[in-house]
Amino acid sequence: MLSRNPDNYVRETKLDLQRVPRNYDPTLHPFEVPREYMRALNATKLERVFAKPFLASLDGHRDGVSCLAKHPKSLATVLSGACDGEASVRIWNLTKRKCIRAVPAHEGFVRGICTRFCGTSFFTVGDDKTVKQWKMDGPGFGEEEEPLHTILGKTVYTGIDHHWKEAVFATCGQQVDIWDEQRTNPICSMTWGFDSISSVKFNPIETFLLGSCASDRNIVLYDMRQATPLKKVILDMRTNTICWNPMEAFIFTAANEDYNLYTFDMRALDTPVMVHMDHVSAVLDVDYSPTGKEFVSASFDKSIRIFPMDKGRSREVYHTKRMQHVICVKWTSDSKYIMCGSDEMNIRLWKANASEKLGVLTSREKAAKDYNQKLKEKFQHHPHIKRIARHRHLPKSIYSQIQEQRIMREARRRKEVNRLKHSKPGSVPIVSEKKKHIVAVVK
Repeated sequence: MLSRNPDNYVRETKLDLQRVPRNYDPTLHPFEVPREYMRALNATKLERVFAKPFLASLDGHRDGVSCLAKHPKSLATVLSGACDGEASVRIWNLTKRKCIRAVPAHEGFVRGICTRFCGTSFFTVGDDKTVKQWKMDGPGFGEEEEPLHTILGKTVYTGIDHHWKEAVFATCGQQVDIWDEQRTNPICSMTWGFDSISSVKFNPIETFLLGSCASDRNIVLYDMRQATPLKKVILDMRTNTICWNPMEAFIFTAANEDYNLYTFDMRALDTPVMVHMDHVSAVLDVDYSPTGKEFVSASFDKSIRIFPMDKGRSREVYHTKRMQHVICVKWTSDSKYIMCGSDEMNIRLWKANASEKLGVLTSREKAAKDYNQKLKEKFQHHPHIKRIARHRHLPKSIYSQIQEQRIMREARRRKEVNRLKHSKPGSVPIVSEKKKHIVAVVK
């Protein structure tokens, strides 16, 4: 007898898709891999066609944007500080793409801005040697814009960062000062050497740890509980800022003047975990994605780049014709967008994934997207697909500098090989690329 189960071929409702029986025997599908390869190739081409990362430009500042800060509770709220003396701090609503409040915070440059962990207030430091705390909500009708607290310092403060869990913040200038919000004198001051310190950052996981960068090429790590510096690493050139990985407590990335970024494990500072090379000018800022798998860097070469944490080359480069030297960059807390502030007074909003479709996706769109992603991963090392996925159009200035630096790098490598070849065995040490830029580690 023939028996057929209706569940195998009959739809439950007329809205269901037709059930199609399929035999998975590979001998019956000899062209499966070529078919998948063509689908992967088309998916890669379409990804480049739909790559339109630029979303919006927020203009309102009268001078270059010097610092950015994220609101810890609200995705749509962003704070920015600029180099103009009037209305130098602005609070933006990203959904409306408008400035909702302007604060005349400091005379001259705003050097640093950070939000309190609860999101009720924010702190700013400027060239007028003051630290000011402001309400996030703003004054009521008819009230003047006045700070909650003002601390008068003895020297110019160049950076500020707030503790992730307690009412404590750190400032840097000639030394690293730890402050209690209720007091006008620092709890403790930490110094190692005599040079000015450009930035200070609290670790988001081990919240009592801090990292700072000094102009004498040092990256110094501090422990707030001991009120002493732990250790420092000295590099070939100056580090502008560092950023801690929000998922791995001991990993941080440093943005350096020698066009590179260095990812360090704080337990072994003598060798960086990875050297990230792609910029053609000094790297001024770096910020991690909330997932901890990627970071974005801002450079003096008028572009921003997105690097995977474990890769030496960037996966994406963003630039526009009007964009000048990019001073600060931030990755939003939902991991979808990137903001950058540059010299020509604009804050730009970008997609973190250039070809991602914004808005609500249907279930079939999601399934197609996931399927294409798997295909691209499966065939990513095929030469044709790899070339299309990697190719980016660059401004002529960056392109010519890349060519020039490639020639210089090859000349240096040729010289090293010749020196090694024509010298006594063992007299010329072979130094890896990772260790070349580390001068010393001091504990």
